[in-house]
Amino acid sequence: MFDAMATLVTLRSAPRVYLAGPDVFLPDADARFEAMEARCRALGLVGVRPSDGGLSAGEPLPGSAMAQRIYEGNVALIRRCDAIVAHLLPFRGPVEPDSGTAFELGVAVALGKPAAAYLPEPGTPYAERVRRSLPTRRDAEGRLWCEAQGMLVEGFGEPLNLMLSRSTALFAAFDDAIEHLARTLAPRPAPQPGA
Repeated sequence: MFDAMATLVTLRSAPRVYLAGPDVFLPDADARFEAMEARCRALGLVGVRPSDGGLSAGEPLPGSAMAQRIYEGNVALIRRCDAIVAHLLPFRGPVEPDSGTAFELGVAVALGKPAAAYLPEPGTPYAERVRRSLPTRRDAEGRLWCEAQGMLVEGFGEPLNLMLSRSTALFAAFDDAIEHLARTLAPRPAPQPGA
């Protein structure tokens, strides 16, 4: 009985990490989240899945009402969590991450929560990924332009738009990102008197 109580106290006091990303749209989403939650537990963290607004419990609402419930539920979850880990892989396009995940990451950062993200090729500059994926041209000054939109491509050598890469620790894999957060969230020893 004592061990069960100790485990319950540990789970209640363990830092909670919101698991952001487009993984919710994958056919094996449950298995992916179960694996992420298990990895969190192994590090003394509690992984928190995004809310589906009650869809999985058979509580569907009309379109806009369900969208509002999902939005409010996920913002509330982020507020209750201690940190966020975000999957920033390219989504529904060759270069940019999921806009919903980017929003959730922004909410967490604005709330002052530690953030880590993972994406393929975190060492590859954004401009290079755009150049490999979309028609581009260089102007006389050497700046890169995306031909499809006629817009300048950000060229700071960052792996993502600078608002993401400057606000968030970036890694190549979930395990690396969540281990970083476990270290960040680990309790610090209290200062010793006179030290």
